[in-house]
Amino acid sequence: MAETLDWRRGEAGDLILAGARVVDPASGLDEARDVVIRAGRIAELASTGSASLDGAERIDAEGLLAMPAFFDPHVHLRTPGREDEEDPETGARAAAAGGYCGILAMANTDPVVDTAADVVALRERAAAEACVPTGFLATATRGMAGEELTEALELRDAGAIGISDDGLPIASSRVMRRVLAYQGLHGLQLALHEQDPELSAGGSMHEGEVSAELGIGGWPSVAESIMIARDCELAAYESARIHVQHLSAASSVEAVEAAKARGVRITCEATPHHLVLTDEALRSLDADFKMNPPLRTEFDRQALIAGLRSGAIDCVATDHAPHAADEKAEPIESAPFGVTGLETAFAVLHTELVLPGVLPLDLLVERMSAGARAFDFAQPRIEPGAPADVVLFDPAVEWEVGADGWESRSRNSCFKGRALTGRVQLTVAGGRVAFRRRSFALGVAS
Repeated sequence: MAETLDWRRGEAGDLILAGARVVDPASGLDEARDVVIRAGRIAELASTGSASLDGAERIDAEGLLAMPAFFDPHVHLRTPGREDEEDPETGARAAAAGGYCGILAMANTDPVVDTAADVVALRERAAAEACVPTGFLATATRGMAGEELTEALELRDAGAIGISDDGLPIASSRVMRRVLAYQGLHGLQLALHEQDPELSAGGSMHEGEVSAELGIGGWPSVAESIMIARDCELAAYESARIHVQHLSAASSVEAVEAAKARGVRITCEATPHHLVLTDEALRSLDADFKMNPPLRTEFDRQALIAGLRSGAIDCVATDHAPHAADEKAEPIESAPFGVTGLETAFAVLHTELVLPGVLPLDLLVERMSAGARAFDFAQPRIEPGAPADVVLFDPAVEWEVGADGWESRSRNSCFKGRALTGRVQLTVAGGRVAFRRRSFALGVAS
């Protein structure tokens, strides 16, 4: 990962992942190989059983998938302000356990990250604590008030990866236009939370049949798609680029497809929970199904899957949003929005979309790390000479989410208790073992 991502660097060990099924769509590779990792890079993709490297740890990976490690452009580390929910150390641990070699943290903390000094302080903390490369966005407007722009040049020079008021939309079209103009000058990617505040006011879930039956205020899908359409128009007018976060609705996919077709520079993401669940889950009145944007209908879910398949949706992001248990125990209307997701993302999508044949494995693998490109980082690959960012995944193991604990400090997962098939066993980031599942076999190459 680039130098603007910070982590607790250490000496890279030499590894041989022996006999793994290597799946890397970018390299056109799907076959069994010995993956040799030396001095932090992929040194060789050898025929099965042929690799040797003096002093290297040899890991029997027969029956396991070796894939480019994932990149999440959208997580919340709750630091500064709510370290009781998450911090760079625990958030990075959760990411490594989910197979990630890079994460980008949002700026809607308490206080928000809107100065160069804030960015520098977070980078220093990640350099001391994070076990995977971690980057930080700053807010697009001061205090996320949607009025005065932050100092984009100073933020960029301090190492901010991009700017975003995620958690809130930039409601004013005038302010949004100015943000786009300055973003173009300073080259910072702009990530957008799209939600018309008037249309969504008072909503705790999707506005539809289920919200009406439950008597819970809803916010309609058009509140998202109308903002996407506006910002695509403004981005085109200012020749700027935008990244739209967590699409949830069919009409949003249509807005993105139309913009891409006419050349607007736009990328976008979808989350595992929007790809797997619908607003029917809210019938449980469990606040762990309350997220922003809300879970929508089966029609919307199918449109998101189709968008991921077609490439209209560029990547998968988790929107990992930790919350304290007592806050999520509140009634739906008063509980906070957001759910965790780093530790379960790939396993959930493997179970719910790949195994039933809804999505091919190689396509999902590509979308899990494509978020890197949206923020100008090289997408992880498994090829000689590339940085050793690799995840080993057992596609057959069955497990229950949460049954053996969490790496995240928070437990507000909407998949808690779900039976999944397939689990991350080992994550290598920059040649360092960032995560190893307990009891995973060790050995030394001869």
